[in-house]
Amino acid sequence: MGFSNEAECILQNNAIVIRPVRENTGSEFSEQILADLIAQGFSGQELLAKFKEVSKKIAPAMDKLISEADSIAKGEKKGATMADIFGVEDK
Repeated sequence: MGFSNEAECILQNNAIVIRPVRENTGSEFSEQILADLIAQGFSGQELLAKFKEVSKKIAPAMDKLISEADSIAKGEKKGATMADIFGVEDK
């Protein structure tokens, strides 16, 4: 079934889905970065140079997100609420 040492549990349509944790190869980011750069009009060597520039920023950004999540989990920092993200719904 593809399970190794880790599984993720997801609540979906009133059911709990348990599936193997998928390794992130980075290809998802690469595809999104390339699609965005092409949409911006980059091509050829210019596309390659811009792709390398943007790709170098991914790892530091992920490290920062993980660090912030760790701080929130430890109670050192306040996390955003649903209202912070989506606003307050009028009743």
